[in-house]
Amino acid sequence: MAIDSKRLKQLRKEQKLTQEQLGRLINVTKVSISGYENGNRTPDTDTINRIADVFGVTTDYLFGRTDRKKPAFLYEPDLTENEEQLLREHLHALRKNK
Repeated sequence: MAIDSKRLKQLRKEQKLTQEQLGRLINVTKVSISGYENGNRTPDTDTINRIADVFGVTTDYLFGRTDRKKPAFLYEPDLTENEEQLLREHLHALRKNK
């Protein structure tokens, strides 16, 4: 299974990184990044994990299996991102009052 090449390019551009800069961050060449973005190359598992770490997204997002960049909060897939944020804020307040 290959990563979604369009998502990779979009993430890179959102972070204002060149292909060369991203390559340095994940220890591959600019040519490799170009290949991933064009769909001509498939990164190995370790490289996929490094890409996910650099962009703070899940590997499922990179594969196009989900549109959520971050993992679901409390394993509740039906929560909206707004609901997740409210729960996180509430949890933070509870911990602060401990």
